Amino acid sequence: MKKRGFYDAEEKTLIAAYERGEFKPVKDQKGAKETAVQAARRYMRKDARINIRLSAADLEMLKRRAVEEGLPYQSPLNISPQKEKPTTLA
Repeated sequence: MKKRGFYDAEEKTLIAAYERGEFKPVKDQKGAKETAVQAARRYMRKDARINIRLSAADLEMLKRRAVEEGLPYQSPLNISPQKEKPTTLA
C-alpha cells in the first residue's frame, strides 16, 4: 500500500487490518460497486437550501477572505467543522 505519511487513528486501524488480510472480496462486486456509487451520489447531491442572516461586517469578512483565496464568496461558508472550529456567541 502506498504510504502517504499521515493517517488518523481510524485509517491506521483499517490499513493494519488490510495488511493482515482481514478484508475479503464480496461475491457480487458489480452489485456492491453500484450500491456504493448510488450511495455516494445520494450523499453528494445538494438538493436542500438554507437561508441565514449575517451581519454586514461578517459578510464583508467572508467576501474579503474569499477574494484572498480566489474563491466565490459562498465558498468560505462550506468549510467543514473538522477544518475550522465554528465560532460561538458569548
